[in-house]
Amino acid sequence: MNLLQLRCFLAVADTLHFGRAAQRLDMLPASLGRHVRNLEEHLGTSLVSRTTRNVALTDAGASLMEGARDLIDRADRLEHEFRQLERIRTPVLRVGAIDSVAAGLMPQLLPHFRSEHPGVRIELVEQKTIRLLPRLLSGRLDIAFVRPPEVFDQRLTFRPLFSETPVVALPTTHRLARRESVRIADLVDEPLIVPDRGSRPHSHDLTIKLFLQSGFTARIAQVADEKQTIVGLVGTGIGIAIVPRWTSRLAVTDVRYVPIEITPGVPSYRLSLSAVWLKGVRDETRDQLLGTLERHLAEYAATA
Repeated sequence: MNLLQLRCFLAVADTLHFGRAAQRLDMLPASLGRHVRNLEEHLGTSLVSRTTRNVALTDAGASLMEGARDLIDRADRLEHEFRQLERIRTPVLRVGAIDSVAAGLMPQLLPHFRSEHPGVRIELVEQKTIRLLPRLLSGRLDIAFVRPPEVFDQRLTFRPLFSETPVVALPTTHRLARRESVRIADLVDEPLIVPDRGSRPHSHDLTIKLFLQSGFTARIAQVADEKQTIVGLVGTGIGIAIVPRWTSRLAVTDVRYVPIEITPGVPSYRLSLSAVWLKGVRDETRDQLLGTLERHLAEYAATA
């Protein structure tokens, strides 16, 4: 029995779904399933009942869950405490950020932080929310800036920050590209490029909800995963995309970003942003970064 097997089992126990559990741990479902089976073989009992329609814990699985969680929590804290001791000699802050934050917030926050704490080295990891949260839980990141998930992991602390404003990315030759703003009604017949909902649910739903709230249906023409790819496809004329305003800082030619005019009486939909870190873990360097963030929060929010 090893910690990885227990992590896989707990992910399945929490989600009761092998696909979502694998996504949480940033691994393939087949690999996760193999680790759970190996754990069952090692313990000599079935922990998970699997059918074609649902997944449930057996009595043995339910009995194992509390002890396994305690063991994983203690292992994670031990690793984090050891890393903290190492950082006393050379302070290193490992920061995770989704792509729009890496493009929009980090270029503002990090210079402010470095001017206040010049002895700290920053390691920045740019990834999707679903890949950053497991890294926090495993101690590979100290803090991350993410979209708040639909279900909050109680082992993490989430600090809501502000929301990003949606804009429309258009080819520079598009008929709407020179407008000061556009309405969703102007985009009804336009082919849309959206991210895959499995990996970027917030960005995907941004487009769908804006159209639904205006009484229309989004016409999806292309699905792409990365924001850089999506904006690159917009530049080729394949379609248009609704993206966070900070995406406009990505260096892509032949694309113009136009604000969306929200119809009076129709609720606007924005992309929430949170800072998140491991609950109950003391980290002076992380708290220093949060202090810098708090002092400049209104300034950063005004650009989002």
